[in-house]
Amino acid sequence: MAEISAQRVKELRESTGAGMMDCKNALKETEGDFDKAVQLLREKGLGKAAKKADRLAAEGLVSVRVNENFTSATVSEINSETDFVAKNEQFIALTRDTTAHIQNHCLKSVEELQTSIINGVKFEEYLKSQIATIGENLVVRRFATLNSGEKGVVNGYMHTNGRVGVIIAAACDSVEFATKARDFLKQLCMHIAAMKPSYLSYEELDMEFVENEYKALVAELEKENEERRRLKDPNKPEHKIPKFASRKQITEAILRQAEEDIKAELKAQNKPEKIWANIIPGKINSFIAENSQLDSRLTLMGQFYVMDDKKTIAQVIAEKEKEWGGSLKIVEFIRFEVGEGLEKKTEDFAAEVAAQIG
Repeated sequence: MAEISAQRVKELRESTGAGMMDCKNALKETEGDFDKAVQLLREKGLGKAAKKADRLAAEGLVSVRVNENFTSATVSEINSETDFVAKNEQFIALTRDTTAHIQNHCLKSVEELQTSIINGVKFEEYLKSQIATIGENLVVRRFATLNSGEKGVVNGYMHTNGRVGVIIAAACDSVEFATKARDFLKQLCMHIAAMKPSYLSYEELDMEFVENEYKALVAELEKENEERRRLKDPNKPEHKIPKFASRKQITEAILRQAEEDIKAELKAQNKPEKIWANIIPGKINSFIAENSQLDSRLTLMGQFYVMDDKKTIAQVIAEKEKEWGGSLKIVEFIRFEVGEGLEKKTEDFAAEVAAQIG
């Protein structure tokens, strides 16, 4: 049996919100495997998904640059030792100039960046001179660029705190449509910044992952139902337990059966058959929404739009296509948040950034 430290229990509790003893028991049952302990707690309805953002330790800034004709968008993250540097004008200029340099020279990796020439010297030397002036260790952690392709369009958004940046690329059927879509894509970037989707659509989800998440979703809803039954609040009825978690699980056969069930329900309610065609599509959409809650949490296309929370992103895009007379397909989006994916192993933030450099 693996030794379970108090620190590990504390980290699990902070990440999932589960009770201390529940966390300890989960770690024991999974022999100290953190991710398996998270999943076990969720399947028991005792905790939420671990939020990596709760375990971040890096400081610094994200920078976004979109070129003038909206054909190329770049996002970068440069880490620093302290958050004070993020307010330093020279550091802000460094992040902006580095992002422009990456885009202008079509750089693909940090290694390429280090050996590239900026202001007449290798970038590696340029960064060292910036470190000497600013007085803190700095590291270009990552960057990415999206290009539009023929008849396509890109855009981006950087949140005012400089800690979150998003870029997005879409394919269109005409240059005119691509031009119309620019502002809408920026709004989508703002949505992505706020709602943090992990995937573009349910088609990207792995079936085993979906099935595991379904177990956790059911446990979560059943746990909430227990509390609602206890409180007996008429304004908070019990959740309906879904049969599925994602559109990935809903086959055409399942949809046909759902339609037959709806017809049987309408017949039992003595609804005239001549109006069924007006009712069935809405009920099918409701069926899909009820049984694809994972999509609305994790996928961009399945999320409800922050600027109109009655419609999913997919529905809003369909409306734009009809309004503007063309097609718009989101190809890819990239969201950076400062420190994302860096686990807090120590409270010594400076040492962690230094370790990245070393």
